[in-house]
Amino acid sequence: MGAGSTSGVKGPEAGLIELPETTVRKDIEINVPESLINSIDNMEPRALVKAMVEFSSKTLLLGRRVKEGNRTKVEELQEKVDKHDEEKEAWKKEKEEWELERKRLATWRVRCLDSEEKLKGQIAELEADYDDIKEKHDGLEGELEDLKRFDVNKDVVDDVLIDEEESSPEGNGEKEAVDANVGGEEVVAEDVEQKAA
Repeated sequence: MGAGSTSGVKGPEAGLIELPETTVRKDIEINVPESLINSIDNMEPRALVKAMVEFSSKTLLLGRRVKEGNRTKVEELQEKVDKHDEEKEAWKKEKEEWELERKRLATWRVRCLDSEEKLKGQIAELEADYDDIKEKHDGLEGELEDLKRFDVNKDVVDDVLIDEEESSPEGNGEKEAVDANVGGEEVVAEDVEQKAA
C-alpha cells in the first residue's frame, strides 16, 4: 500500500532496500551497485511500481527464453546421457561375456595342464617299458643268432647231427650222418646202413 492509502497503514519508506547483493538461485547472483540502490530509494512509488512491472515482464520473457534455450541443451545432454547408458550396458554385457570366456579358458588351461602331467607320466612309463622291451629284444636277437646254427629237423646222436626223419623207427633204414662245423655248414660224413634188428 502506498503513502496515500486510506487504511492508515504506513507504506514502505524510502531507504528500506539496503541489500547490495541478492541471491536468486545457487548458480545465479545479482549484484546491485550502491548508486542504483540510491536511485531506487529516491523514486516515486508509482514510478517504482511501473519499473517493477516492466522488469517483471522482461524477467518472465528472459526466463522463457532461458528455459527454451536450456530445453534444447537439456535434450542434447539427455541424449548424451542415454547414449552413455546404452554404451555402459553394452560394455557391461561385453565384460560379462569376457569374464565367462576367461573362466572357460582358465578351466581349459587347468584341464590341459592336468592332461599334460598325466601324459608326461604315461610317456615316462612307456619309455621305461620300451627300454625293458628293447633289452629283451636285443637278448632274443642274440639267442636267435646262436640258434641259427642249429637245424631243428636234426637231432644229435653220439655227437653226430642226424636227421630226425631218418632216426625214427618209420625210416627206410638209411640215415645220413652230418657234422656241423663252426660256421653252421653241414658236411656229410658217411652213409650208414641200418640193419634190421
